[in-house]
This record gives sequence, structure tokens and C-alpha cells, in this order.
Amino acid sequence: MKAPGLSVTVLSGGGEMGKLLRSIDWARTKLGPMRNWPTSLWTIVGMLLENRFPMLLWWGEDLIQIYNDAYREILGDKHPRAMGAPGPEVWAEIWHIIGPMVQGIQEGGAATWSEHLYLPMRRKGFVEETYFTFSYSPVPDDSGGLGGVLVTCQETTEQVLSERRLRMLQEIAVRAAATRTLEQTCEFVAEALRRNPSDVPFSRLYLVDERGHARLMANTGLDVSEPDTSDSWSLGAVLESARPVQLRGLRARFGAQREGAPVPDEALALPVSRPGESRPMGVLVAGLSPHLVFDERYRGFLELVAGQAATAIANVRVLREAEQRAEALAELDRAKTVFFSNVSHEFRTPLTLMLGPVEDLLAERQGALSEAQRRQLDVIHRGGLRLLKLVNSLLDFSRIEAGRVQATYEATDLSTLTAELASAFRATVENAGLRLTVDCPPPPEPVWVDRQMWEKIVLNLLSNAFKFTFEGELRVSLGWRDDRVELTVADTGTGIPAEELPRIFDRFHRVEGAKGRSYEGSGIGLALVQELVKLHGGDVRVQSTVGQGTTFTVSLPRGKAHLPAERLVEARSVAAHPVGETAFIQEASGWLAGDTSVATVRGAVPGAPATGAFGGHILVADDNPDMREYVVRLLEGRFTVVAVEDGRAALEAARGRVPDVVLSDVMMPGLDGFGLLRELRADPRTASIPVILLSARAGEEATIEGLTAGANDYLVKPFSARELLARVEGNVRAARARQDLDAFAGRIAHDVKNLLSPLGLMGAQLKSSEDARAQRAGERLERLSRRANNLLDGMLAFARAEPPDAGVTGASLGSVITDVVEDVSGLRDRIQGEVDLTPPEDVRVVLPPGLLYVVLVNLLTNALKFMEGRPVRRVSVAAHTREGQCVLEVKDTGPGIDPDALPHIFEPFYRAPGTKASGHGIGLATVQRIVTASGGDVSVESIPGKGTTFRVRLPLVPPAPERSI
Repeated sequence: MKAPGLSVTVLSGGGEMGKLLRSIDWARTKLGPMRNWPTSLWTIVGMLLENRFPMLLWWGEDLIQIYNDAYREILGDKHPRAMGAPGPEVWAEIWHIIGPMVQGIQEGGAATWSEHLYLPMRRKGFVEETYFTFSYSPVPDDSGGLGGVLVTCQETTEQVLSERRLRMLQEIAVRAAATRTLEQTCEFVAEALRRNPSDVPFSRLYLVDERGHARLMANTGLDVSEPDTSDSWSLGAVLESARPVQLRGLRARFGAQREGAPVPDEALALPVSRPGESRPMGVLVAGLSPHLVFDERYRGFLELVAGQAATAIANVRVLREAEQRAEALAELDRAKTVFFSNVSHEFRTPLTLMLGPVEDLLAERQGALSEAQRRQLDVIHRGGLRLLKLVNSLLDFSRIEAGRVQATYEATDLSTLTAELASAFRATVENAGLRLTVDCPPPPEPVWVDRQMWEKIVLNLLSNAFKFTFEGELRVSLGWRDDRVELTVADTGTGIPAEELPRIFDRFHRVEGAKGRSYEGSGIGLALVQELVKLHGGDVRVQSTVGQGTTFTVSLPRGKAHLPAERLVEARSVAAHPVGETAFIQEASGWLAGDTSVATVRGAVPGAPATGAFGGHILVADDNPDMREYVVRLLEGRFTVVAVEDGRAALEAARGRVPDVVLSDVMMPGLDGFGLLRELRADPRTASIPVILLSARAGEEATIEGLTAGANDYLVKPFSARELLARVEGNVRAARARQDLDAFAGRIAHDVKNLLSPLGLMGAQLKSSEDARAQRAGERLERLSRRANNLLDGMLAFARAEPPDAGVTGASLGSVITDVVEDVSGLRDRIQGEVDLTPPEDVRVVLPPGLLYVVLVNLLTNALKFMEGRPVRRVSVAAHTREGQCVLEVKDTGPGIDPDALPHIFEPFYRAPGTKASGHGIGLATVQRIVTASGGDVSVESIPGKGTTFRVRLPLVPPAPERSI
């Protein structure tokens, strides 16, 4: 029987499928008219149509279909004809899979459950790879028998595809990570693709070689007999655009079938590159499955495959490059070791031939030598010993690295040996005003060491401690800790920053900016100590506090079990190596010459130079006393020479008396040559001093670095006396010419000002006339006279170090700005620019009106002239007071200043490369000179393409004291 209430419900609801169901003439189907449907059918249809889960009902023996809105998406293009049609007809392509399940239900079987079942559906015009999780449940009719089968299902195609693709990407990442060659990596990528023909039916992986040619590295699923060119797979287009290219019409090229499977008609050629790379490293051609929709998910998956391949290939390349670099560095290290060893051996012969005769002369002909001769021989002897010490250190280090060192260990009275070595430094240490404490009690047993190596350990540590200690003491102690013997060398010196401690034993490492008696040194002393200690089976450690001191501790095992038996010898009576000890002490003694803060002053007396003397005041800065002495001796007959030991002392000397030329070493403790150069250039009083840098760094790169930093000249050690004299004389002449030019400009400006005075008076007289034309002429004449006077004030400011005293009244900022804006109106109108003026407060700055005018007119003119042709041409002028200063800002919308040009923008006659504006190039230099001489400062900020802001700070005139009545 039917249930009228249910029919009314079905006929009035059920969404889109309810409407479709009601529009069908069911009398023409096997189900018959709807009014004759059994109650059980009405019930299940009502429930199905209102359910939001995908559901399908097969009713009767013919399995007539009724489905809800949620199921509609599963049907694809089978909808709407599937409504009311027999199930076997609708799902003919998969009925061989699902038919037996339905038949089992019809024969009285239990409900079924299928999870992620593969169903090759044809619902979009092609056989599609789909996956579903579903169940078939029996639905009883009114009599209790089987009325139909209810299908509840969910499509899981995306889930299955995503999991499959993710597994493949993980496989590429894991397998490729274990490869070490490009060939292996490409093969592993191809193997992963070969295992997933459902997503990638075929693939071709190309890599670009050094010549830009694409080379096939791997191929899966498709053997191509035609020639492989860049156009075959659009490789050139992909490499050029770095974008994927979709390929079509492959079946026409390779046939519809290959190896029993259909050849995909389409493929996607993808760039193999990592994010941010402009040029792909290769191309991946991936066939597109004919059973999948090529949508964004599919494209995204293939792009991930290409990206994963790019990462794997890049990692292998990086690994290979790192291995090649490591091999090259190892080879370079071996070559360097051999070179150092060979060169050190070669140096020892000429050094012996130098030191021997010099020592003989000093010993045998002491009385026959003049003071100058003896002094020169002492310099040669000290330099030779220092070079021999360096050669010996390099030779020791190279032998250790090469594994060719032959240590000889013997039972040694380590306390006596250590005390003797330390005591050799006593005179030098005490001459420096320091204390030397040696605490080496008798040992309980001899210690097995190589005596010469131990000497180098002690001498290097003690020399290092002395170099960085200026007050207090040095302490050398020897002690026993259980089964170890410990040497401690402590000082009260400058200390080592904590961040430098991990690298303190690295070869050639030196602490930047550390205050020491000398900046010289090879940087291998402590590294050599560490290697020598390791050869004894020990270790060396360091503790340090900046400003308090440093302690080095060498710890060696007691006994001889840890040493090679074949290198043990009987104890011998051998003294410390005399040349090695002498070289350390001579070098340390030489540092003392740099401790004095009193400069070496020699040469011609100012005003009364020696006959033939060139004249001039030269400042020499070098931390090596012998080098200072040598340079002074070369220059003293022609110049007055002041020699100091470092950059800080040179800066103080230059500020005390401005020299004609500064001759500075580059590498000095504290303030080095480049730092001295920066400080001199930052001070208007010393900015124009010619600076010649001396350096041991040779080559074009070092010279360019020095000249770029602002040096006038760069001289590489060793240099000849004639070359040094020629460079110094040339720079002195240039400095004098510049001074003469400044003086000449000052005289001319002064004379012209005298000539302009009558014009100003004439303008004032015309202004007082009753004739209007005469009044206008007088105003123009007075304005031109005032402007000319202001410009001449600028010339005078540029010609002398300081502007005239501003007095107590100073300049009114507002009135001067008004004059300047009026005077640049011609330039403003010519470029069709705008000047936005924020009326400044009524303030007075410590500067004469004429010089303030020069500052403002240069800044405003500079801003306007660079904006011609710009889309926006606007200059804003604003001023405000803050903390006793007036801050004036001139901001423009011009092209900006190149960052490389900014450091030079205030240099006289400088013009940034590429600028076309006219001018003499002293405007901004004049501004800086006037402002800084008045106690203010000027700065500039610029963004290329967006504009520039000049910011001038000038002191305000202090308020007048109140007068008491």
C-alpha cells in the first residue's frame, strides 16, 4: 500500500533531485506511476533525498536508479539521464567490478564495505581513474522481501592520489639524499617516477651543461627513436622563460599504443630550478595521464616533482663543489706547506751570510765604526734576527703539518730550563717598568720533553705576554697536578675579548684592534705553541678578562708512556738555543722604543732649513722603531720630521700642528692607518692634508683600496729612498700650491669686495630717489651687490680654515632664507620647479648673514639644478630649534645620490660620476667648511630615484643677559 503523506512530502521537497524526480513520467518506467509506489519505496526515497551524504538507490530487479543532490557530482555527464535508468546501463564500464557485489545483496548476502576501491569510470568523456569508499545495503519492500539496494558512498580519489604522490615525493627526497653524483641522483629520480606510471606515464630529465646544452640524464616509459633536439620537447622555451610549457599531439608522433598501453597525448615540460634562480638547471618532461584531469592539483604535483629534483641535484652539486673545494684547499695547503718549507730553507742561507758578517763587524770593529754606521748595522742585525725567527717559525709549522717533525724527548730538569728561559727576559721586562716573577720549584721527577720545542713554547708565551702588558707583572710558574705538569704564563695586560678566545690558537689569526707594543707579527706564535704541545701529548688553554690580563696554561702528562718509544733518548746537557732566545729578546727590546709618548723630532729648523733642504713639516707614524728611524733619517736633511708610534699619537700631533704631509703605516696597534685617514678627513682643519700610506701589502688591489679610502698616495714596502723622497716632495708641492691658491682667492675676494662697496652705496642712494624707475634700479643694484658680497664671503670661507667671528648678533634665519628664495627664482622658473617654504621661527644663528646666505644658496641651488626634467620638481625648506641649535632641512624630489658617491659629496671639486649639472664643485665643500667652523654640522640622506635631504645644525645666538637696574 502507498502512504499518501509520504508522497506529498516527496513531491514538495528533496532539492534539485526532488524536482527532477517529480518531472519524470514514471509510468513509462519499470517502477510505474508514483501513486502506485510501495510505502517502503516512498520511505527510502524521502530519506535519501533529504540526506546531505551521497546516496543512490537501486530498486527492483532492474535496479532503477534514484539519487540525491550530493550524489550528482559523482555522476558527471551521466546526469540527468541516470535518474530512473537501470544501474547496469548507467555503470556499464564498471559493472564487472560492482555487479557481483550487487548480486550478492540480491541473493540474500550481508551489506558490503569497500574502501578506496579503484573504479575506471567514464563520466567526463574519457575513462577516468577514480577511487571510492562505499557500502551496499539491502532495502526491504512492503512484504519484507528485498526491494532494492542502498548505496552510500564517498569519492576518495583526491585522497588516494595525494597519498600516492606524497609517497613518491618522499621517495625522491630520501633516495636522492644518499647519492653523491649527478648520474645517481637523476637515476633515483627517474626510478621514483618509473614506479608511479599512473601519475607520470613517462618522463625525460634533462640537465644543462656548462655550455648551455641540454643533456638527457634519465628516461622512463617512452623510448624515442627520433633525434633529440631542444625543439623536440620545447626545452629552449622552458629554459628561456623558466615557465612550464604544455605539449600536445604526442600520439601523432609516437603512435597510439606503446608496450600495450596508450601513449599519453599530452605532457608538461617543467623547469628544474629552485625558488629565486633565474636560469633553470634543467628540464623535466612529464607525460600526463589520459585517465586524470589535468587540473591545478595535478600541475602543482608535477611542479613539486621538478622542485624536488632540483633540490636533490643542487644538493649533489653543492656537495661535489664542497668536495672539490676541500680537495683544492688540501692540495693548496700541501703546496703551501712545501713552499714554506722550501722558502724557509732557502732563506736561512742568505740570512746566515748576512748575520755572520754583521755580527763580526759589530764585535771586531766596534771602535772603528761611527755612530751612524753602528746604528745602521744594529738595524740590519735586529731585522735579520727577526726575519730568522719568522723563518724558523714557518719552517717548524710546515714540518709539523707535513708530519716530518722529528721530536727528541729526554728526561729534563724542566724547572731549571724554564727558569733560565724566563730569566733571559728579565732585563727587557724591567726596562719596561714591569715585574717578572718566576716560580719554578724543583720537580719531583724529570719531565720528558724536546728541549728546543719547550724553549719555543716558553719564549712564544712570554713574548706574547710582554707584547700586550703595559703595567703590572708577568708571572711564569711551574707546578704538578696529580699525573700532569703545568706551565702557567700569566700577565696583567690588556686581555682578550671573549668572542676572540675560540680562535686564539688559529693560524695567522690576530685580534683586531688589540692594544699592543707592536702590530707586527705573523700570527702563528700561539698556533705553533699548540702544535708543539700536542706533540708532547698535552694541551694548552687560555683564560682572559679584558682590562685585567690573560693566563695561558700548558699541561703535559708526566712520565713517558704516552710518547713514541723510538723518539726517547738519554738525557743530554744542552743549553737553550742561543739564536732563538736572542731573536725573541731582541724583538721584545725593540718594542720598548715605541712605548714613549714623546715624538721623535728631527730635521731642519722651521725658517732656517739646511742648505739644499726642500723645507716642510712631515708627520711620520709607524709602530716599528727601526722603520721610523729609517724614514726619519731619509727625510731629516730636507724636511722637519715628527715621528710617532701609532695612529692615535699621529692624530694628536696633526691637530696640534698641521703638517704638510702625513706618512703613515697601514698596520698599527690601536688606530691603524685607515682609521687615522678617516679621522683626518673628518676634521675640517686636517681634511686637506696629503696622506701617504705605507704598507707591506703589494699589488693593484691593495693600492686601489688605499686610494679609494682617500689616501693621496700609496707606497709599498720595501721602497727605495729616492722613491720615498719623490713622493713626499710631490705631495708637499701640491699642498703648497693649494695653499697659495686659497690665499690668492682670499686676496681677490677681498679686493673685489672693496670694488663692490661703492655699488652698494649707489644703490642705497637711488632707492631714496623720488623717481620710481631710479628706485627700482637702486633696489636691483643693492640686491646684486648684496648677493655678490655674499658669494665673496663664501670664497673667503673656502680660502681659510675658519669664517670671521659672527659677533653677538648673528644672522636672522628668516630674512636670509627670504633673500635666497628670491635670488634663486630665475633657476626655479627655468626648471618649472616649486619651493615650499615653512616660515622659520624668528631665530638668530651664530653666523654672519653673508656666510649663512652662502650656505643656503648653495644648498637650494644644488637641490634645484639636479631636478630639471624630473616628473616632480619640488624643494622644501624647513627650520626648527632644538636644544640650543637651529636645525635647517632642505629636501628635494631629485634623482638622489648614488651610495658610492655619498662619502665624497663634501670633498672639494668632487662631482659624482654621471652628473651633468654645471658648477665648480666647491659648493657643498664650502657649506661643510662654514658650518663646521661655526660649531655646527651638516649631514645628508639620499635614496636613489626618490630625493635627497641635507640637514644643517647651527648654534643659536645665546640670549643677551638681562641688565640690572
